[in-house]
Amino acid sequence: MSGPLPDQLKLATEEIVAGRYAKAEPILRRYVEKNPDDVNGIRLLGELGMSLGALRDAQALLFRCTELAPDYHPARFAYANVLYKRHQYEASLEQIDKLLTIEEQAGWLVLKAANLVEINEHEQAIPIFRKIIEDYPDHRQAYLSLGHALRAVGAIDESIDAYEQCISLGSDQGEAFWSLANLKTYRFSADQVAQMRTLLKDRQCPRRDYYHLLFSLGKSLEDKGEYEEAMAAYTKGNQIRGRMVPWKPETFSQDTQELIGFFSRELFTQRGAWGSDAKDPIFIVGLPRSGSTLVEQILASHSQVEGTAELADIIAMARKISGKRRRSDESMYPSALADMTRDQIGELGDSYVKSTSVQRVTEAPHFIDKMPNNFSHVGLIHLILPNAKIIDARRHPIDCCFSNFKQLFASGQGFTYSQERIGKYYRDYLKIMNHWDEVLPGKVHRVIYEEMVNDTENEVRRLLEFCELPFESNCLEFYRNERTVRTASSEQVRQPIYQQGIGQWEPFAIWLDPLRRALGDYSSWAKSSATPSFEGGE
Repeated sequence: MSGPLPDQLKLATEEIVAGRYAKAEPILRRYVEKNPDDVNGIRLLGELGMSLGALRDAQALLFRCTELAPDYHPARFAYANVLYKRHQYEASLEQIDKLLTIEEQAGWLVLKAANLVEINEHEQAIPIFRKIIEDYPDHRQAYLSLGHALRAVGAIDESIDAYEQCISLGSDQGEAFWSLANLKTYRFSADQVAQMRTLLKDRQCPRRDYYHLLFSLGKSLEDKGEYEEAMAAYTKGNQIRGRMVPWKPETFSQDTQELIGFFSRELFTQRGAWGSDAKDPIFIVGLPRSGSTLVEQILASHSQVEGTAELADIIAMARKISGKRRRSDESMYPSALADMTRDQIGELGDSYVKSTSVQRVTEAPHFIDKMPNNFSHVGLIHLILPNAKIIDARRHPIDCCFSNFKQLFASGQGFTYSQERIGKYYRDYLKIMNHWDEVLPGKVHRVIYEEMVNDTENEVRRLLEFCELPFESNCLEFYRNERTVRTASSEQVRQPIYQQGIGQWEPFAIWLDPLRRALGDYSSWAKSSATPSFEGGE
């Protein structure tokens, strides 16, 4: 573990530092194949896998590191980190606590607190961040993470102060600038805009900082009405980020068609009542930036409903069913479901309820899973949890797609980083949602954002009726709810309903032809969900 690195590892490290991951990967793979017990090589390859988004492979590699060298602390920390990235928070905390029995390193404490945030233990996390800052006043990540945690609990002024303190430290400032922009309600000063422009002109500006700054500059220019330059910043930011987060629309379209082909009306007639009896979950699906956080906040203001977060459990289940070990492997999802027994399908539903229990901190009988990408998995959800409620949050295609184009996501969501990508994705979303309406009529309740804004009380009453919940006036005063909110709309849903979210794309209309072409005919986008109720078979 100590001592000089072999030449191949030195070369790979240089490529990684330079951001040339594609060149580093084959060097590391060849080295690890020849030296399967070299934990330095395994760790580097695992950490590179994290950077490339190959989290399952990274987890396997880093777990092997901890087995080969239990006292190799950087490898255990990296293993805890990949567990965190794969939403295995309790397992990550277990690894971090092992390290913290040895000593209290700042980075280890940050990761522990970040895990606590993800399981809604903000009251435990915030003091940890503050302690790190007290002991290490120049710890940039601690300020940034503290800002995120404070924002989630609604302490906005303190959150802004943490982000601004992070910027004042003078390095890696891009993410802090974007965190301020991502508040949506924050307005940059002229000096801050000038500072962003100066940083962007620096040839040594790290790529990660660079694209964060571009999205931040775009937001600040849009707020000032300088739309052409704002669009240029957004476009360049998407180009750079899009190269780092690959996305193939053709693959997603093919996967969508396979789901449509498998989940037939006949399947649900035969197996529609096979799943778990649990009635706890309420799923909110759709696209990001579609008004889903507003719907969540309304429902979470009801006394019988707890809001949690965008939970990855259904997506993780689909990946596990797929049986894929490598990206090139053929997926067995959803076809493998055809071979499962009634008991096995029921166990999948029960396992979902169990795995998500870590996110629940109240005794409310229902909880919300707001993972938007679950729209692809409505069939799986109904199969394993036939009593779950499913809500489709939908917004005008141009508004929704352009809002995603302007959004820089912390991870994933590669479909957003070009007008063509997001337009084709929205089209496939409409296609599969129409399919669910046909084979599961009445199963999905649709909330049109524009209708919720314009006729709030009636739409809220319809929503609660679908969820079989009595009307409560708190749901109309959702902005008074002090629950934690961890999405880009966190500040917007702490305000009463407003009209400003409608038509935000219009000043940018002349630059959105690629999006329109990718969308094609979207005239039926606001089609209501089918009304007859669905009753599955035995």
